[in-house]
Amino acid sequence: MAAVLHSAPRFASNDGVKDALSAALGDMLVSAKEEHGEIVLTVKRESIEDALRLLRDEQAYQQLMEMAGVDYPQRAERFEVVYMLLSLTKNHRIMVKVSTDEATPVPTVTTLWPNAGWLEREVFDMYGVLFAGNTDLRRILTDYGFEGHPFRKDFPLTGYQELRYSEEEKRVVYEPVNLAQDFRSFDFMSPWEGAEYILPGDEKADAPPVEMPKATESAKQTGAGEKADDKAAKGTDADPPKMDDKKEEGE
Repeated sequence: MAAVLHSAPRFASNDGVKDALSAALGDMLVSAKEEHGEIVLTVKRESIEDALRLLRDEQAYQQLMEMAGVDYPQRAERFEVVYMLLSLTKNHRIMVKVSTDEATPVPTVTTLWPNAGWLEREVFDMYGVLFAGNTDLRRILTDYGFEGHPFRKDFPLTGYQELRYSEEEKRVVYEPVNLAQDFRSFDFMSPWEGAEYILPGDEKADAPPVEMPKATESAKQTGAGEKADDKAAKGTDADPPKMDDKKEEGE
């Protein structure tokens, strides 16, 4: 079989990519870094469409592979929108990020890639990020009438509603979440390796040590003997075993 030749390298290197793309983006760029083997570019929110167009047309990053959201509640602009771009000719990927808040929309990139419509809808559905210019910005993963955005850090783990099939009404019904028990807090610590909390029974370990442990040195100290055997044998036909007095005295 003939070897397949292609101009793209099998594994693309990041050497020089960050500096070249930073120079190309100019004032649109906020920061650039290489992290975990990937080039990460942060651009101004209002310039995202122009920045991605430049990367597509002039830097050969032809495909928008994915979009994702990230929530940092402690930040003033709590959301990051991440665009993953792929260059087919260079066999190289980069990530481009912008920051925003709950009220400030991000310019849509459906003008550059039609598939961005569904990707922006997903970020909107999960995080509540708005995209200016997206003419079909509606939920795509959650159900009709869903309340809130489930990937936000402040969204309750239980949600607000649950659904079930009602045999009485012969349809799916929505009801407020009603837990049979509260969420338990698991710390995943091994008690055999020394947990930081007190397990039931551990309080006995704090008892003071006994200086002279008490031990029985002869059968007399146990209450056993002929009198005990005779008393136990009353009302029975059994003959009580005989105690070896000499052995008992020698113990």
